[in-house]
Amino acid sequence: MNFQIKDILQDIKTGVRKADEAQRRSGTTGLGYGQSILDPRFKQEIAKRGVTLKETPAQFLGAYASRLVVDAANDGSRTYWWRYNHPLAVAQKGVEAGVNTISSPTARAAAGLAIAAPAVAAAGTYNLLNPGEMFRPKGYAQTYSEPGSEDRRETAQPVQELVERFFMGRTGEPLKYETAKQDIPSLTPQRYANYQNFLYNERGLLDLGIVKATSENLQGYPEARMLGFPVTLPMVGGFAAGAIAARQAQIKTRTQTPGGKTVVQLYEPRQRAVRGIVAGGLGSLVGVAAGNLINEVIATANRPKLEELGDYQQGM
Repeated sequence: MNFQIKDILQDIKTGVRKADEAQRRSGTTGLGYGQSILDPRFKQEIAKRGVTLKETPAQFLGAYASRLVVDAANDGSRTYWWRYNHPLAVAQKGVEAGVNTISSPTARAAAGLAIAAPAVAAAGTYNLLNPGEMFRPKGYAQTYSEPGSEDRRETAQPVQELVERFFMGRTGEPLKYETAKQDIPSLTPQRYANYQNFLYNERGLLDLGIVKATSENLQGYPEARMLGFPVTLPMVGGFAAGAIAARQAQIKTRTQTPGGKTVVQLYEPRQRAVRGIVAGGLGSLVGVAAGNLINEVIATANRPKLEELGDYQQGM
């Protein structure tokens, strides 16, 4: 029994040692990946050193014990949270997948912006058709309206308003019902009350208040909120369609090898850049339009059906 315990402890120590070898950076050939226990490349690296859960469970335990210590000391897993705790950061990863074959950093950034601009506008944090009120979205108050103002659609601090709207992604608070209805004629007291409850009382997924969703926002469309930032179907459609369109536009030919492998030939760099920018922007607009169409179908289905005039006459 003691012999078995000593062997297990020795295997755990061996696992720690092999984990250190896998995690150690060596000059210019370092691994170059993060220090999170969730990173699958760590598992691949220790497997190269003969450490697997099935074959060497005690060494595997030691390796992951080492990884856990490294993760905790270097904020490895928390770095993922800091990087991806905003829906636009998550969307950016999809955009990168669509434009990463464009060789010029400037052109790659331009393609990314062509995709992101329509999609972000469709999130609802600002209204490009309302420049006179610092692009205030319909139904929402200005953050810096005059204290005690009856109509909070006017702002006393236009510069701060723009910063909050475009750089911080804040919509502001909903207007009082009577004023919000002037912006959104279809708004009903019930929808307004339900949305207020969603914003300020509901806790969402795991009761943490981080991610939550409603079937009707002020305009009657589905909306999710991630850390307070709105996520809408047009926004998701814009990012997804734009990234896919940009990627596909850069592919010149696809051929199938006898072994069944697909070989992709891309356009030359300049053409890839131009095609990626144009297709990314157009694809994003199409995705936003598709999302808006779905929104209207959902909103129409959710609106209460009024009785026809003939029904009233029959009941008289």
